[in-house]
Amino acid sequence: MMPKQTPKRMCVACRGLFDKGELTRIVRTPEGNVLLDPTGKKAGRGAYLCGNPDCLKKCVKGKILNKVFKTIVSEDDYDRLAESYESK
Repeated sequence: MMPKQTPKRMCVACRGLFDKGELTRIVRTPEGNVLLDPTGKKAGRGAYLCGNPDCLKKCVKGKILNKVFKTIVSEDDYDRLAESYESK
């Protein structure tokens, strides 16, 4: 029997492929809130960021989440994400 493969996900900033457990999930909830999802289980559209601080900067500066979530992510949401991402 073959060993089970670990799921892979792509970082939205650097486009690198990583094991799902190595990445931080950001979710847009059905209500439209954008927040960090440390459990990876919250309902909504998800995007992943690797642990590289440059990727967070690139994501905020390039407003990458606007494209990924197909919505306007406010500056406050980006600021809150950056704070919670850095404190994790």
